Amino acid sequence: MNTIIAIGAGIAVLTGIGAGIGIGIATAKAADAVARQPEAEGKISKLLLLGCALAEATAIYGFVIALLIILFLG
Repeated sequence: MNTIIAIGAGIAVLTGIGAGIGIGIATAKAADAVARQPEAEGKISKLLLLGCALAEATAIYGFVIALLIILFLG
Protein backbone atom coordinates (compact mmCIF):
# COMPACT_ATOMS: atom_id res chain seq x y z
CA MET A 1 0.00 0.00 0.00
CA ASN A 2 2.83 2.42 0.82
CA THR A 3 4.32 1.86 -2.63
CA ILE A 4 1.10 2.99 -4.28
CA ILE A 5 1.03 6.11 -2.11
CA ALA A 6 4.63 6.92 -3.02
CA ILE A 7 3.90 6.47 -6.73
CA GLY A 8 0.85 8.74 -6.48
CA ALA A 9 2.84 11.41 -4.66
CA GLY A 10 5.63 11.16 -7.23
CA ILE A 11 3.19 11.61 -10.09
CA ALA A 12 1.65 14.63 -8.37
CA VAL A 13 5.08 16.26 -8.01
CA LEU A 14 5.74 15.79 -11.75
CA THR A 15 3.58 18.87 -12.38
CA GLY A 16 6.72 20.87 -11.63
CA ILE A 17 8.31 19.56 -14.83
CA GLY A 18 5.46 20.90 -16.95
CA ALA A 19 5.60 24.25 -15.20
CA GLY A 20 9.35 24.49 -15.74
CA ILE A 21 9.08 23.69 -19.43
CA GLY A 22 6.20 26.13 -19.86
CA ILE A 23 8.01 28.97 -18.12
CA GLY A 24 11.13 28.32 -20.20
CA ILE A 25 9.20 28.43 -23.46
CA ALA A 26 7.29 31.54 -22.39
CA THR A 27 10.50 33.33 -21.41
CA ALA A 28 12.12 32.46 -24.72
CA LYS A 29 9.13 33.75 -26.66
CA ALA A 30 8.98 36.93 -24.56
CA ALA A 31 12.67 37.62 -25.17
CA ASP A 32 12.12 37.06 -28.87
CA ALA A 33 9.13 39.41 -28.87
CA VAL A 34 11.06 42.15 -27.04
CA ALA A 35 13.90 41.78 -29.55
CA ARG A 36 11.43 42.33 -32.38
CA GLN A 37 9.47 45.16 -30.74
CA PRO A 38 11.40 46.86 -27.94
CA GLU A 39 8.70 49.50 -27.48
CA ALA A 40 6.22 46.81 -26.33
CA GLU A 41 8.48 45.57 -23.53
CA GLY A 42 6.16 46.73 -20.75
CA LYS A 43 3.12 44.87 -22.08
CA ILE A 44 5.17 41.77 -22.85
CA SER A 45 6.67 41.73 -19.36
CA LYS A 46 3.26 42.01 -17.72
CA LEU A 47 1.90 39.10 -19.73
CA LEU A 48 5.04 37.05 -19.10
CA LEU A 49 4.82 37.54 -15.34
CA LEU A 50 1.13 36.65 -15.32
CA GLY A 51 1.77 33.49 -17.31
CA CYS A 52 4.71 32.49 -15.11
CA ALA A 53 2.63 33.00 -11.98
CA LEU A 54 -0.12 30.75 -13.33
CA ALA A 55 2.39 28.08 -14.32
CA GLU A 56 4.02 28.19 -10.89
CA ALA A 57 0.60 27.95 -9.26
CA THR A 58 -0.03 24.62 -11.00
CA ALA A 59 3.35 23.34 -9.80
CA ILE A 60 2.57 24.41 -6.24
CA TYR A 61 -0.85 22.71 -6.42
CA GLY A 62 0.84 19.49 -7.50
CA PHE A 63 3.28 19.75 -4.61
CA VAL A 64 0.46 20.36 -2.12
CA ILE A 65 -1.47 17.39 -3.48
CA ALA A 66 1.64 15.22 -3.11
CA LEU A 67 2.05 16.34 0.50
CA LEU A 68 -1.61 15.64 1.22
CA ILE A 69 -1.30 12.17 -0.29
CA ILE A 70 1.73 11.40 1.85
CA LEU A 71 0.35 12.86 5.09
CA PHE A 72 -3.22 11.59 4.98
CA LEU A 73 -2.86 8.31 3.13
CA GLY A 74 0.63 7.36 4.32
